[in-house]
Amino acid sequence: MTASVTVREYARLTTAPIAEISLDRAQISVSAFEWLCRMNAKISPSGTSLVQVEDRRWLRLDNYVGVIETPCGTRIEILPKHEEGSGDAATSRELMCRMIAGALDLPVREVGETALQRFNAPLTEWVIAQFLFALDHLIKRGVRSDYVRVEAAERHLRGQLDTVRQLRLPPGHQHNFQIRHDIYSPDRAENRLLKLAVEHICQRTQNPASWRLAQELRTLFHEIPRSTNVAEDFKRWRTDRLMAHYQAVRPWCELVLSRQMPLSVVGAWQGISLLFPMEKLFERYVAAHLGKALHADARLTTQATARYLCQHDGGAIFQLRPDLLIEQSGTRWILDTKWKLVDGANKAKNYGLSQADFYQLFAYGQKYLSGKGELALIYPRRSAFMEPLPVFEFNSDLRLWVLPFDLHSDALIDRYLTKLPLLRTPSTVNDDIAFQVQAVETVPV
Repeated sequence: MTASVTVREYARLTTAPIAEISLDRAQISVSAFEWLCRMNAKISPSGTSLVQVEDRRWLRLDNYVGVIETPCGTRIEILPKHEEGSGDAATSRELMCRMIAGALDLPVREVGETALQRFNAPLTEWVIAQFLFALDHLIKRGVRSDYVRVEAAERHLRGQLDTVRQLRLPPGHQHNFQIRHDIYSPDRAENRLLKLAVEHICQRTQNPASWRLAQELRTLFHEIPRSTNVAEDFKRWRTDRLMAHYQAVRPWCELVLSRQMPLSVVGAWQGISLLFPMEKLFERYVAAHLGKALHADARLTTQATARYLCQHDGGAIFQLRPDLLIEQSGTRWILDTKWKLVDGANKAKNYGLSQADFYQLFAYGQKYLSGKGELALIYPRRSAFMEPLPVFEFNSDLRLWVLPFDLHSDALIDRYLTKLPLLRTPSTVNDDIAFQVQAVETVPV
Protein backbone atom coordinates (compact mmCIF):
# COMPACT_ATOMS: atom_id res chain seq x y z
CA MET A 1 0.00 0.00 0.00
CA THR A 2 1.40 3.38 -1.06
CA ALA A 3 1.68 6.06 1.64
CA SER A 4 1.83 9.64 0.35
CA VAL A 5 3.59 12.49 2.14
CA THR A 6 3.50 16.08 0.87
CA VAL A 7 6.10 18.58 2.14
CA ARG A 8 8.11 21.60 0.93
CA GLU A 9 11.76 22.32 0.36
CA TYR A 10 13.84 22.16 3.54
CA ALA A 11 11.08 20.30 5.38
CA ARG A 12 12.01 18.02 8.26
CA LEU A 13 11.10 14.32 8.23
CA THR A 14 10.99 12.06 11.25
CA THR A 15 9.98 8.56 12.25
CA ALA A 16 8.46 9.78 15.51
CA PRO A 17 4.77 10.71 15.83
CA ILE A 18 4.01 14.40 15.11
CA ALA A 19 1.19 16.23 16.85
CA GLU A 20 0.62 18.68 13.99
CA ILE A 21 1.66 17.64 10.48
CA SER A 22 2.38 20.48 8.04
CA LEU A 23 4.24 21.13 4.79
CA ASP A 24 7.37 21.80 6.87
CA ARG A 25 7.41 18.63 8.97
CA ALA A 26 6.01 15.15 8.42
CA GLN A 27 6.30 11.58 9.61
CA ILE A 28 7.59 8.75 7.41
CA SER A 29 8.17 5.07 8.01
CA VAL A 30 11.41 3.73 9.42
CA SER A 31 12.14 1.85 6.18
CA ALA A 32 11.67 5.02 4.10
CA PHE A 33 13.86 6.98 6.52
CA GLU A 34 16.67 4.43 6.28
CA TRP A 35 16.39 4.21 2.47
CA LEU A 36 16.73 8.00 2.16
CA CYS A 37 19.83 7.89 4.34
CA ARG A 38 21.39 5.13 2.22
CA MET A 39 20.56 6.90 -1.04
CA ASN A 40 21.99 10.18 0.24
CA ALA A 41 25.20 8.41 1.27
CA LYS A 42 25.56 7.00 -2.27
CA ILE A 43 25.12 10.32 -4.07
CA SER A 44 27.07 12.49 -1.59
CA PRO A 45 30.52 11.71 -3.13
CA SER A 46 29.34 13.39 -6.37
CA GLY A 47 28.75 16.66 -4.49
CA THR A 48 24.95 16.28 -4.42
CA SER A 49 23.01 16.25 -1.19
CA LEU A 50 19.35 15.31 -1.05
CA VAL A 51 18.90 15.41 2.72
CA GLN A 52 20.77 16.54 5.81
CA VAL A 53 20.82 14.07 8.69
CA GLU A 54 20.13 16.03 11.87
CA ASP A 55 20.09 13.03 14.22
CA ARG A 56 18.92 9.43 14.26
CA ARG A 57 15.26 10.42 14.00
CA TRP A 58 15.24 13.61 11.89
CA LEU A 59 16.13 14.43 8.27
CA ARG A 60 16.04 17.85 6.62
CA LEU A 61 15.38 17.99 2.89
CA ASP A 62 17.55 20.12 0.61
CA ASN A 63 16.44 22.44 -2.23
CA TYR A 64 15.05 19.75 -4.53
CA VAL A 65 11.44 19.53 -5.66
CA GLY A 66 9.56 16.66 -7.23
CA VAL A 67 8.68 13.15 -6.11
CA ILE A 68 10.61 10.29 -4.53
CA GLU A 69 9.20 6.78 -4.35
CA THR A 70 10.83 4.40 -1.89
CA PRO A 71 10.85 0.58 -2.12
CA CYS A 72 8.50 0.31 0.85
CA GLY A 73 5.78 2.21 -1.04
CA THR A 74 6.22 5.66 0.50
CA ARG A 75 5.77 8.49 -2.00
CA ILE A 76 7.29 11.80 -0.85
CA GLU A 77 6.17 14.84 -2.82
CA ILE A 78 8.40 17.90 -2.36
CA LEU A 79 6.88 21.26 -3.34
CA PRO A 80 8.65 24.60 -3.89
CA LYS A 81 8.84 27.01 -0.97
CA HIS A 82 8.21 30.42 -2.53
CA GLU A 83 6.45 32.00 0.46
CA GLU A 84 6.91 31.96 4.20
CA GLY A 85 4.10 30.57 6.35
CA SER A 86 2.10 27.39 5.97
CA GLY A 87 1.31 27.87 2.28
CA ASP A 88 -1.14 25.97 0.12
CA ALA A 89 -0.20 22.57 -1.33
CA ALA A 90 -2.46 22.87 -4.39
CA THR A 91 -1.02 26.27 -5.36
CA SER A 92 2.56 25.10 -4.85
CA ARG A 93 1.89 21.96 -6.87
CA GLU A 94 0.45 23.97 -9.74
CA LEU A 95 3.45 26.30 -9.64
CA MET A 96 5.89 23.37 -9.67
CA CYS A 97 4.20 21.74 -12.67
CA ARG A 98 4.20 25.02 -14.60
CA MET A 99 7.85 25.63 -13.84
CA ILE A 100 8.88 22.11 -14.88
CA ALA A 101 6.89 22.34 -18.10
CA GLY A 102 8.28 25.80 -18.86
CA ALA A 103 11.88 25.03 -17.94
CA LEU A 104 12.01 21.78 -19.94
CA ASP A 105 9.89 23.19 -22.80
CA LEU A 106 7.36 20.39 -22.42
CA PRO A 107 4.25 20.40 -24.64
CA VAL A 108 1.42 20.48 -22.09
CA ARG A 109 -2.02 19.46 -23.32
CA GLU A 110 -4.99 20.75 -21.33
CA VAL A 111 -8.14 18.81 -22.05
CA GLY A 112 -11.46 18.49 -20.32
CA GLU A 113 -12.01 17.55 -16.72
CA THR A 114 -8.54 16.14 -16.25
CA ALA A 115 -7.03 19.58 -16.84
CA LEU A 116 -9.15 21.01 -14.03
CA GLN A 117 -8.07 18.30 -11.60
CA ARG A 118 -4.50 17.65 -12.68
CA PHE A 119 -2.89 19.57 -9.84
CA ASN A 120 -4.76 17.61 -7.17
CA ALA A 121 -2.48 14.64 -7.85
CA PRO A 122 1.25 14.30 -7.16
CA LEU A 123 3.78 15.26 -9.80
CA THR A 124 4.25 11.72 -11.09
CA GLU A 125 0.53 11.34 -11.79
CA TRP A 126 0.56 14.67 -13.65
CA VAL A 127 3.50 13.50 -15.79
CA ILE A 128 1.75 10.18 -16.41
CA ALA A 129 -1.49 11.90 -17.43
CA GLN A 130 0.33 14.22 -19.84
CA PHE A 131 2.17 11.27 -21.40
CA LEU A 132 -1.01 9.24 -21.85
CA PHE A 133 -2.88 12.14 -23.44
CA ALA A 134 0.01 12.76 -25.84
CA LEU A 135 0.24 9.05 -26.67
CA ASP A 136 -3.51 8.79 -27.20
CA HIS A 137 -3.33 11.74 -29.61
CA LEU A 138 -0.41 10.08 -31.44
CA ILE A 139 -2.28 6.80 -31.89
CA LYS A 140 -5.29 8.60 -33.34
CA ARG A 141 -2.96 10.12 -35.96
CA GLY A 142 -1.38 6.77 -36.68
CA VAL A 143 1.48 4.63 -35.38
CA ARG A 144 4.37 4.64 -37.82
CA SER A 145 5.81 1.44 -39.21
CA ASP A 146 9.06 0.90 -41.06
CA TYR A 147 10.68 -1.66 -43.29
CA VAL A 148 12.75 -4.20 -41.36
CA ARG A 149 15.25 -6.48 -43.10
CA VAL A 150 14.65 -10.17 -42.33
CA GLU A 151 17.05 -13.02 -43.11
CA ALA A 152 15.56 -16.50 -43.00
CA ALA A 153 15.64 -20.03 -44.41
CA GLU A 154 12.35 -21.02 -46.08
CA ARG A 155 11.07 -23.67 -48.49
CA HIS A 156 9.65 -21.06 -50.84
CA LEU A 157 11.63 -18.36 -52.58
CA ARG A 158 10.62 -14.78 -51.94
CA GLY A 159 12.53 -11.57 -51.79
CA GLN A 160 16.24 -11.89 -52.57
CA LEU A 161 18.24 -15.10 -52.55
CA ASP A 162 21.43 -14.88 -50.50
CA THR A 163 23.68 -16.84 -52.86
CA VAL A 164 26.70 -16.85 -50.54
CA ARG A 165 24.76 -18.45 -47.70
CA GLN A 166 22.97 -20.78 -50.11
CA LEU A 167 26.25 -22.15 -51.53
CA ARG A 168 27.58 -22.80 -48.06
CA LEU A 169 24.71 -25.08 -47.10
CA PRO A 170 25.75 -28.69 -46.33
CA PRO A 171 24.47 -31.56 -48.48
CA GLY A 172 20.84 -32.38 -47.91
CA HIS A 173 19.81 -28.82 -47.00
CA GLN A 174 19.76 -27.25 -50.46
CA HIS A 175 15.95 -27.44 -50.56
CA ASN A 176 15.88 -24.55 -48.00
CA PHE A 177 16.29 -21.17 -49.61
CA GLN A 178 18.49 -18.66 -47.79
CA ILE A 179 16.58 -15.47 -48.44
CA ARG A 180 16.45 -11.89 -47.27
CA HIS A 181 13.42 -9.65 -47.58
CA ASP A 182 11.81 -6.59 -46.00
CA ILE A 183 8.64 -6.55 -43.92
CA TYR A 184 6.63 -3.48 -43.02
CA SER A 185 6.51 -3.60 -39.22
CA PRO A 186 5.75 -1.22 -36.31
CA ASP A 187 8.77 -2.71 -34.50
CA ARG A 188 10.91 0.44 -34.46
CA ALA A 189 12.82 2.32 -31.74
CA GLU A 190 10.15 4.96 -31.05
CA ASN A 191 7.35 2.42 -30.60
CA ARG A 192 9.48 0.13 -28.45
CA LEU A 193 10.15 3.02 -26.06
CA LEU A 194 6.48 3.96 -25.92
CA LYS A 195 5.58 0.33 -25.18
CA LEU A 196 8.06 0.22 -22.30
CA ALA A 197 6.77 3.53 -20.89
CA VAL A 198 3.13 2.33 -21.03
CA GLU A 199 3.99 -0.90 -19.24
CA HIS A 200 5.91 1.07 -16.62
CA ILE A 201 2.86 3.26 -16.04
CA CYS A 202 0.50 0.29 -15.77
CA GLN A 203 2.56 -0.95 -12.83
CA ARG A 204 3.08 2.41 -11.09
CA THR A 205 0.07 4.68 -11.50
CA GLN A 206 -2.34 5.06 -8.59
CA ASN A 207 -4.93 6.99 -10.60
CA PRO A 208 -7.84 4.81 -11.84
CA ALA A 209 -8.43 6.93 -14.96
CA SER A 210 -4.76 6.80 -15.92
CA TRP A 211 -4.63 3.06 -15.26
CA ARG A 212 -7.63 2.38 -17.52
CA LEU A 213 -6.25 4.53 -20.34
CA ALA A 214 -2.80 2.95 -19.98
CA GLN A 215 -4.31 -0.55 -20.25
CA GLU A 216 -6.24 0.44 -23.41
CA LEU A 217 -3.12 1.89 -25.00
CA ARG A 218 -1.09 -1.11 -23.95
CA THR A 219 -3.34 -3.46 -25.91
CA LEU A 220 -2.74 -1.38 -29.05
CA PHE A 221 1.01 -2.04 -28.68
CA HIS A 222 0.69 -5.77 -27.98
CA GLU A 223 2.50 -6.75 -31.20
CA ILE A 224 5.43 -4.42 -30.49
CA PRO A 225 8.23 -5.63 -28.18
CA ARG A 226 9.33 -3.41 -25.33
CA SER A 227 12.65 -1.62 -25.51
CA THR A 228 15.59 -3.50 -24.03
CA ASN A 229 18.14 -0.70 -24.55
CA VAL A 230 16.58 2.66 -23.69
CA ALA A 231 19.64 4.81 -24.37
CA GLU A 232 20.28 3.27 -27.79
CA ASP A 233 16.64 3.47 -28.85
CA PHE A 234 16.45 7.16 -27.92
CA LYS A 235 19.47 7.74 -30.16
CA ARG A 236 17.53 6.10 -33.01
CA TRP A 237 14.43 8.25 -32.45
CA ARG A 238 13.89 9.96 -35.79
CA THR A 239 12.78 13.58 -36.19
CA ASP A 240 12.01 13.76 -39.91
CA ARG A 241 8.79 15.07 -41.40
CA LEU A 242 6.99 11.72 -41.27
CA MET A 243 7.72 11.47 -37.54
CA ALA A 244 6.68 15.04 -36.66
CA HIS A 245 3.61 13.93 -34.69
CA TYR A 246 5.87 11.82 -32.43
CA GLN A 247 7.74 14.85 -31.12
CA ALA A 248 5.08 15.93 -28.60
CA VAL A 249 5.20 12.63 -26.74
CA ARG A 250 8.98 12.26 -26.60
CA PRO A 251 9.79 14.58 -23.63
CA TRP A 252 7.04 12.94 -21.56
CA CYS A 253 8.38 9.52 -22.50
CA GLU A 254 11.84 10.64 -21.37
CA LEU A 255 10.44 11.76 -18.02
CA VAL A 256 8.54 8.53 -17.47
CA LEU A 257 11.66 6.54 -18.26
CA SER A 258 13.71 8.90 -16.04
CA ARG A 259 16.06 10.14 -18.76
CA GLN A 260 15.45 13.84 -18.06
CA MET A 261 15.66 13.47 -14.29
CA PRO A 262 18.39 15.87 -13.07
CA LEU A 263 19.12 13.72 -10.03
CA SER A 264 19.43 10.02 -10.72
CA VAL A 265 18.33 7.68 -7.96
CA VAL A 266 21.11 5.19 -7.37
CA GLY A 267 20.25 1.57 -6.73
CA ALA A 268 18.15 -1.29 -7.98
CA TRP A 269 14.81 0.29 -7.05
CA GLN A 270 13.09 1.52 -10.22
CA GLY A 271 10.15 3.55 -8.91
CA ILE A 272 9.16 6.75 -10.68
CA SER A 273 11.24 9.46 -8.98
CA LEU A 274 11.53 12.96 -10.44
CA LEU A 275 13.81 15.37 -8.61
CA PHE A 276 14.67 18.85 -9.83
CA PRO A 277 17.15 21.27 -8.19
CA MET A 278 15.05 24.36 -7.50
CA GLU A 279 17.88 26.80 -8.21
CA LYS A 280 18.40 25.36 -11.70
CA LEU A 281 14.67 25.03 -12.33
CA PHE A 282 14.08 28.71 -11.51
CA GLU A 283 17.00 29.74 -13.72
CA ARG A 284 15.72 27.83 -16.74
CA TYR A 285 12.14 29.00 -16.17
CA VAL A 286 13.16 32.67 -16.08
CA ALA A 287 15.38 32.19 -19.13
CA ALA A 288 12.54 30.56 -21.09
CA HIS A 289 10.14 33.45 -20.44
CA LEU A 290 12.66 36.24 -20.93
CA GLY A 291 13.76 34.62 -24.19
CA LYS A 292 10.18 34.80 -25.50
CA ALA A 293 9.78 38.45 -24.41
CA LEU A 294 12.95 39.85 -26.01
CA HIS A 295 13.03 42.12 -29.06
CA ALA A 296 13.76 40.35 -32.32
CA ASP A 297 17.24 41.89 -32.55
CA ALA A 298 18.18 40.95 -28.97
CA ARG A 299 19.99 37.72 -28.13
CA LEU A 300 19.89 35.71 -24.90
CA THR A 301 22.76 33.42 -23.90
CA THR A 302 22.45 31.10 -20.92
CA GLN A 303 25.53 30.08 -18.95
CA ALA A 304 27.94 32.21 -21.00
CA THR A 305 31.53 30.95 -20.91
CA ALA A 306 33.49 33.68 -22.72
CA ARG A 307 35.33 35.21 -19.75
CA TYR A 308 37.68 34.04 -16.98
CA LEU A 309 38.47 35.64 -13.66
CA CYS A 310 42.23 35.85 -14.18
CA GLN A 311 45.26 34.68 -16.13
CA HIS A 312 47.80 32.28 -14.67
CA ASP A 313 50.98 30.80 -16.10
CA GLY A 314 50.05 31.66 -19.65
CA GLY A 315 46.44 30.45 -19.46
CA ALA A 316 43.01 31.49 -18.19
CA ILE A 317 41.69 30.19 -14.87
CA PHE A 318 38.35 30.32 -12.97
CA GLN A 319 35.71 30.52 -15.70
CA LEU A 320 32.90 33.03 -15.08
CA ARG A 321 29.45 31.72 -16.05
CA PRO A 322 26.57 34.17 -15.53
CA ASP A 323 23.12 32.63 -15.75
CA LEU A 324 21.84 35.05 -18.41
CA LEU A 325 23.62 37.35 -20.86
CA ILE A 326 21.44 39.62 -23.03
CA GLU A 327 22.95 41.49 -25.99
CA GLN A 328 21.42 44.10 -28.29
CA SER A 329 23.13 46.59 -30.61
CA GLY A 330 26.43 46.52 -28.73
CA THR A 331 24.84 46.75 -25.28
CA ARG A 332 25.04 43.95 -22.73
CA TRP A 333 23.11 43.08 -19.60
CA ILE A 334 24.19 40.44 -17.09
CA LEU A 335 21.45 38.75 -15.04
CA ASP A 336 21.76 36.07 -12.38
CA THR A 337 18.85 34.14 -10.86
CA LYS A 338 18.66 33.13 -7.19
CA TRP A 339 16.00 30.94 -5.63
CA LYS A 340 16.04 32.70 -2.26
CA LEU A 341 13.52 34.67 -0.23
CA VAL A 342 14.21 38.42 -0.18
CA ASP A 343 12.66 40.70 2.44
CA GLY A 344 12.26 44.13 0.86
CA ALA A 345 11.54 45.82 4.20
CA ASN A 346 14.48 44.43 6.20
CA LYS A 347 17.21 46.88 5.24
CA ALA A 348 18.94 46.39 8.59
CA LYS A 349 19.83 42.81 7.59
CA ASN A 350 20.62 43.71 3.96
CA TYR A 351 17.22 42.42 2.80
CA GLY A 352 18.47 38.86 3.21
CA LEU A 353 20.94 39.29 0.32
CA SER A 354 24.23 37.44 0.19
CA GLN A 355 27.52 39.31 0.08
CA ALA A 356 29.01 36.44 -1.93
CA ASP A 357 26.38 36.98 -4.65
CA PHE A 358 27.42 40.65 -4.91
CA TYR A 359 31.08 39.66 -5.23
CA GLN A 360 30.06 37.29 -8.00
CA LEU A 361 28.08 39.94 -9.92
CA PHE A 362 30.91 42.46 -9.50
CA ALA A 363 33.29 40.01 -11.17
CA TYR A 364 30.79 39.49 -14.01
CA GLY A 365 30.51 43.26 -14.46
CA GLN A 366 34.25 43.72 -14.70
CA LYS A 367 34.85 40.90 -17.16
CA TYR A 368 31.71 40.90 -19.33
CA LEU A 369 30.79 44.61 -19.20
CA SER A 370 34.30 46.10 -18.80
CA GLY A 371 33.19 47.75 -15.56
CA LYS A 372 30.37 49.76 -17.17
CA GLY A 373 26.73 48.78 -17.51
CA GLU A 374 23.71 47.18 -15.81
CA LEU A 375 23.63 44.03 -13.69
CA ALA A 376 20.62 42.36 -12.12
CA LEU A 377 19.93 39.73 -9.50
CA ILE A 378 16.52 38.08 -10.01
CA TYR A 379 14.60 36.58 -7.08
CA PRO A 380 11.07 35.13 -6.89
CA ARG A 381 8.42 37.74 -6.15
CA ARG A 382 6.61 37.33 -2.84
CA SER A 383 4.51 39.37 -0.45
CA ALA A 384 7.64 40.78 1.26
CA PHE A 385 9.34 41.55 -2.06
CA MET A 386 6.85 43.09 -4.47
CA GLU A 387 8.99 45.70 -6.21
CA PRO A 388 12.66 46.26 -7.14
CA LEU A 389 15.04 47.40 -4.43
CA PRO A 390 16.84 50.73 -4.74
CA VAL A 391 19.89 50.50 -6.97
CA PHE A 392 23.24 49.21 -5.66
CA GLU A 393 26.14 51.13 -7.16
CA PHE A 394 29.58 49.57 -7.46
CA ASN A 395 30.66 52.85 -9.03
CA SER A 396 29.12 55.59 -11.16
CA ASP A 397 29.22 53.38 -14.28
CA LEU A 398 28.39 49.92 -12.87
CA ARG A 399 25.03 49.40 -11.18
CA LEU A 400 23.26 46.36 -9.77
CA TRP A 401 19.50 45.94 -9.53
CA VAL A 402 17.65 43.41 -7.39
CA LEU A 403 14.46 42.51 -9.26
CA PRO A 404 11.45 40.29 -8.48
CA PHE A 405 10.15 37.76 -11.01
CA ASP A 406 6.40 37.17 -10.72
CA LEU A 407 5.78 33.42 -10.96
CA HIS A 408 2.05 33.95 -11.48
CA SER A 409 2.21 36.35 -14.44
CA ASP A 410 5.63 35.06 -15.60
CA ALA A 411 6.94 38.61 -15.84
CA LEU A 412 10.07 40.36 -14.64
CA ILE A 413 9.23 43.42 -12.53
CA ASP A 414 11.83 46.03 -13.43
CA ARG A 415 9.86 49.27 -14.12
CA TYR A 416 12.22 49.95 -17.04
CA LEU A 417 15.07 50.45 -14.57
CA THR A 418 17.49 48.21 -16.42
CA LYS A 419 16.28 49.22 -19.90
CA LEU A 420 16.18 45.56 -20.90
CA PRO A 421 14.97 45.02 -24.49
CA LEU A 422 11.69 43.36 -23.48
CA LEU A 423 8.60 43.52 -25.68
CA ARG A 424 6.17 43.73 -22.77
CA THR A 425 6.62 44.52 -19.10
CA PRO A 426 4.08 45.46 -16.41
CA SER A 427 3.27 49.16 -16.73
CA THR A 428 3.31 49.59 -12.95
CA VAL A 429 4.53 47.53 -10.03
CA ASN A 430 1.03 46.85 -8.75
CA ASP A 431 -0.54 46.23 -12.17
CA ASP A 432 0.37 42.84 -13.62
CA ILE A 433 -2.31 42.86 -16.32
CA ALA A 434 -1.93 46.10 -18.25
CA PHE A 435 1.09 46.02 -20.50
CA GLN A 436 2.69 48.58 -22.74
CA VAL A 437 5.49 48.57 -25.28
CA GLN A 438 8.78 49.43 -23.66
CA ALA A 439 10.95 52.11 -25.27
CA VAL A 440 14.42 50.66 -25.42
CA GLU A 441 17.37 52.93 -24.70
CA THR A 442 20.80 51.52 -25.43
CA VAL A 443 23.99 52.57 -23.74
CA PRO A 444 27.17 51.40 -25.56
CA VAL A 445 29.55 49.33 -23.47
